Order: sequence, then C-alpha cells, then structure tokens
Amino acid sequence: MTAEVHPRAALFDLDGTLINSEPRSMATWSRLLDAHGIPHDDTVLHRFMGRRGADVLAEDPSLFPGVTWDVLVAEIQEIGRHPDLPPVLDLPESATFLRRLHAEGTPFGLVTSAGRAWAELSLTRLGVDALFKGLVTAGDVVHGKPHPQGYLAGADLLGIAPEHIVVFEDTPAGIEAGKAAGMRVVAITTTHDKAKLSGADLVVDHLTEVDWPRLALRGR
Repeated sequence: MTAEVHPRAALFDLDGTLINSEPRSMATWSRLLDAHGIPHDDTVLHRFMGRRGADVLAEDPSLFPGVTWDVLVAEIQEIGRHPDLPPVLDLPESATFLRRLHAEGTPFGLVTSAGRAWAELSLTRLGVDALFKGLVTAGDVVHGKPHPQGYLAGADLLGIAPEHIVVFEDTPAGIEAGKAAGMRVVAITTTHDKAKLSGADLVVDHLTEVDWPRLALRGR
C-alpha cells in the first residue's frame, strides 16, 4: 500500500470486522436452506458473507423459488431465537483500534450490510457506539455490497472525499465495494484467508497490526 497520502478518515464494516458473527450467520442460512430442502455447501453459504441477503437472492431466485423475501426474513428471525446457534464474539483488537483512532481525532463511520437495529446493538455491546460519526446500514442504500453506494454514502456522511478514506473489511464483496468507491482497503482475516482477500491494499490478522496513518504493518 502506498503511503504518500495519509488518510483522513475511516469506514468500517461490522460483521467479521468489528465482531465475529459470521459463524452464527452461516449457521442461520444453513438452517434456512435445510428447512426448505435446498442442498448447499460452503460455497453457497459464503455467497451471503458481507452482503444483504435480499441482494444474493435477487441474483439467484432459484435458491428459494416461490418464497418472498418477507417470508424468509420472518423465518430467519425465528431461527435466530434458537439458543444453540454459535455465539457472536467480540474482536477486542478491533475495538482497541477504534479507540486509538478516536483518541487521535480521526473521524470514522460504519457501512454494513446488516440492519440498523443490529448495528446499533452491536456497537453498544462493544462500548464504541458513541465514537462513530454515523452509520450506513442495509436499509439506507438501494444497492448493497459489492456495489460502492454504501461507501460513497459513508464518505458523504463524513464529509471527506473517497480518496482520503480507508475502508476496513473482511470479505471480497466488501473489498470490491470499497475499491469501487475509490478508497483504499485494509482487510482482516476473520472470515477469509489472505489469498481470498488479495484485492485489498493491506491484509492483517488483527486491526492493531495496522500502523495508522502510514497504513503499514506495525514493526515491519
């Protein structure tokens, strides 16, 4: 990643970047597919990572033929009440990184494929909700990731040009969205190995490895 232009702001994904909710999400989609008798494997499940479910289904209506999105949402909510789903885990290094940027006066926002209620609940649980300048959630955009609309809306929210913003993501779809918005992207290996995140400018295992604002690995 080039460091001649230091960033002025950041935009963060939520699931897989600030919290590790993907095992729970994948289990939920797996149970939904099972309930409809639809065969699936990890390749099918990974299509939902980092994206709005409605966008994935719009691209491939054959996944749940004849079933409306509203019906599926109700079923997903019911599955989400099951006590044996994998827990949502905090990523403490990500929270530490957020607090560091805030202490240094760097503005940042959230751009997530999740709904606003989940985003607000998650940030509150992490104890970082007050640090964010604002949120762009699933219902705030017409086009979800990998379309850049969400990240461009995040730039407007911060009042900073895209070329001065760094995106923090964990999925190929999120990386594609950030790059398409004209931003630099740092990827974290929570849900994908480094090879699948090669489209990012920098790939790390934990956000505390990032030497902000030089966007290099600490100690390298």
